[in-house]
Amino acid sequence: MRLPPSAQTSRPWLIHELARDFRLGDVWALPTPGGPDDFPRLVQLYAAGDPSRNPSGAVRALFAIRWKIGQMLGWDDPETGVGARVPTLRDRVPADLRDTGPDFDTLPFTSLYLTGDEFAAEVANRTMHGVLHLGWVPDGTGGYRGQMAVYVKPNGLLGNAYMAAIAPFRHLLVYPPMIRETGRRWRARSTPGPAPAASRS
Repeated sequence: MRLPPSAQTSRPWLIHELARDFRLGDVWALPTPGGPDDFPRLVQLYAAGDPSRNPSGAVRALFAIRWKIGQMLGWDDPETGVGARVPTLRDRVPADLRDTGPDFDTLPFTSLYLTGDEFAAEVANRTMHGVLHLGWVPDGTGGYRGQMAVYVKPNGLLGNAYMAAIAPFRHLLVYPPMIRETGRRWRARSTPGPAPAASRS
C-alpha cells in the first residue's frame, strides 16, 4: 500500500539528515508482519532480491529494458556512479554506523548504514542519485512491519525527464508486484519447514 509522505517524515530517523538535499519520492507499507527484532531479516531479504526472477513478467521485462538502454547509452558506466559523478553519502553517516549493512547480491546498491529500525543504501547513474530506505514501524496491533521509501536527486534535465517518464510504470507495474513478492518471500521464510525425521538407533 502506498503511503503519504508524512508516514516517512514523521519518524525520528537518521535518513532525514543524510538525505536532506534529496527529494522524497515513494513511501510504501510492506506486507512483512513481525516482532521487534525481525528487521535484520527484512534487510537481508531486500539485499538478496533479484528483479530478473520476479514472478511478474512486467517487472522482469521493464528491468531488462532499463538495463539494456543503460548499457547502450552508458547510463550505468562506472564514471556515472557513486564516488565518481556524485560523492557518496557514506561520508555523512556517523562513523560508528558505517559498513553495518549487507552487500547486495544483484542490485547496484551500496549499503550506507543499518540500525535497529532503519537501513539505507545508495545508487547513482547518469540519470540520478538515489537512496533506498527501509524502516521497521509499529503496525498498530502490537506488532511491526516494514516500510520502504525512495529518495532521489535527479541529474539535470535528463534526470527530471527520466523520473517523470517512469513514474506511471513505477507506481502501477513495478512496485506493486515487487512488494507482493516481498510479502510472499517473507511468509515463505517465516513458515517453519517440516520437522526432521527421527534418527534410527
